[in-house]
Amino acid sequence: MNITLEKQPSRRAGGKSWRLFWLGVPLVSLGLWLSRSDVPMRLQAWRSRTFSPLEAPYRYPFLDSRSGNSDPAVAIQQQIAHFQARVRQHPESGLEQAALAAAYFKMGRTTGEGNWYLLAEQTAQQSWAKLPFENTEALAVLARVAEARHDFPTALRLASDLKPEDAASLRITANLAMGNLAAAHQAATELVDLTLSFNAFMLLAMVQQAQGDNEAALQSFRHALEVEEAGDLSNSARLRTLLGRFFAEQGDLSQAQAFYQEALQILPHYPLALLNLAQLELRQDNLATAERYYAQLSRTGSSPYLPLIRRGQAQIQYRRGNTQAANARWSEAEMLLRQTAAAGDATFGHQRDLARLLLERGRSQDRAEALALMQTEVTIRRDASTLDTYAWALASNGRWLEAQQVIQEALALGSRDAALVYRASTIEQALGNSSSAQAYLQRAWMIDPQLNEQAIATQHLSVGLGE
Repeated sequence: MNITLEKQPSRRAGGKSWRLFWLGVPLVSLGLWLSRSDVPMRLQAWRSRTFSPLEAPYRYPFLDSRSGNSDPAVAIQQQIAHFQARVRQHPESGLEQAALAAAYFKMGRTTGEGNWYLLAEQTAQQSWAKLPFENTEALAVLARVAEARHDFPTALRLASDLKPEDAASLRITANLAMGNLAAAHQAATELVDLTLSFNAFMLLAMVQQAQGDNEAALQSFRHALEVEEAGDLSNSARLRTLLGRFFAEQGDLSQAQAFYQEALQILPHYPLALLNLAQLELRQDNLATAERYYAQLSRTGSSPYLPLIRRGQAQIQYRRGNTQAANARWSEAEMLLRQTAAAGDATFGHQRDLARLLLERGRSQDRAEALALMQTEVTIRRDASTLDTYAWALASNGRWLEAQQVIQEALALGSRDAALVYRASTIEQALGNSSSAQAYLQRAWMIDPQLNEQAIATQHLSVGLGE
């Protein structure tokens, strides 16, 4: 039998085609990847992590242990669904409703959206109506919502019936906002003694920073990192963001950027880190980079921060000389803040934000309203940042002696905030006290050697704990 073998195609002849094919696949993939709008941010994050100036103790040591989806809101939504099902199964159980209320509150804290706080409050009230004793979880939610609404007296009254660690934590943040730093420090010390926890050391650091004890604050931040555990991504990212702001306020901008980028390694779309990175770039007049960060925030749907995003974008356009575009961004931010107030959420911190917008925009017709907003706000909050904005509003209305009195109250709290000290300098200069003005200016430069007009203009575009 004659068997005829079919001629096999020559591998040599087709080799060139195959080589071109396999070369083309990665090139096409690379082209598609490079076409993504977030590529510059991803490359920046990779460079920052690879060449980070951060020492090992400051880096997040659990990156490899993260789950596939690092968005905390996804996990919280699963908790909400679980407890909603439990409430349907046990509609008379106050404890199940309290757990659901706590999940709603956690979502509000994670997303910054006020509707979750309102839902948490309603659910906690229903839980308390069903179980008005030994129901500390419902009370804790009601206390935290009162604090978020800036009803600090109610929050502190409810705190007296909470577990010691929950009560201490709430007393820290409420007293910080009211400017009662001695009470905040006492509560922070109690919380550290009770728990020796990540959150306790982080809150103690915030109190110490507010008191102007930066060395102690940095040590407390380090203690928090020493007891850091895997899994709490939001707090780990928040701590790096707070550390970034801590260094930015002292003019160490490269260290600040490294901390913000480390926060993004933990949570790639963490809005507080992105907002502070945008502010940092805007402060250094890197307008295109700042614009990309704000665009990324807009794409990720950070709706509670949209007014702040638009304020930053307005400053970018103003710096470029595009006055019409800048005013359009400020107007959009103003509309969003007024809509929030009309919806009944004005007590969730937006009065101060609106006052700052009106002052930033610089229109003479806005000055009286900005002052009225801050006169109301300081009856609720008297932390250094709020007092600084109040002094700004008074000065804008030509009430220099009152502005001097308010800025002195802010300085007496102890905060080493260069922008705050600079405000004192401008007020003294307006009052004709040239020697005092120069002394304050030198003091501001000692705190932040990089302080300039751009740093002052952008100071309220960054966020920290309680902003």
